[in-house]
Amino acid sequence: MIRRRRECPKCDHRFSTIEQVELLRLMVVKKDGRREPYQREKLEGGIRKALEKRPIPEARVREILTTIERDLQAEGKDEITSRTIGAIVMRRLRELDEVAYIRFASVYKSFRDAETFGAELKRLKKGNRHGRKGGRPPRTAVKSVASGSRRRKT
Repeated sequence: MIRRRRECPKCDHRFSTIEQVELLRLMVVKKDGRREPYQREKLEGGIRKALEKRPIPEARVREILTTIERDLQAEGKDEITSRTIGAIVMRRLRELDEVAYIRFASVYKSFRDAETFGAELKRLKKGNRHGRKGGRPPRTAVKSVASGSRRRKT
């Protein structure tokens, strides 16, 4: 994003504009087969709703939106399914905030009852048994140090 200070040539009033590069020209394929242009506002609305009243700074919200759009662009397609978008959003929210992830998942996956909701919570807890968000174990690799017999984790 680029923030610019501008001035009206008629009244000399100064104001700011924020310009953003349009990165995506995607068509979203809905569950029922309909196609509609990608709308950042819809994505942002869903993410903001999931993050409502969570201690996530505004800068981080903008960052996750940009990251998700880069993920969408990396797909390299002109059309993308709403299911793919939802999966990317859920992955990013799970890394950011578990409560936001559950909120988004409950709408996206259309939980039918408390049992389905509980099953998703169990999956989330099971995935976090390593103490990390996103459920992945920490990556450690053992490399040989140039001195020979000593080894260290990196």
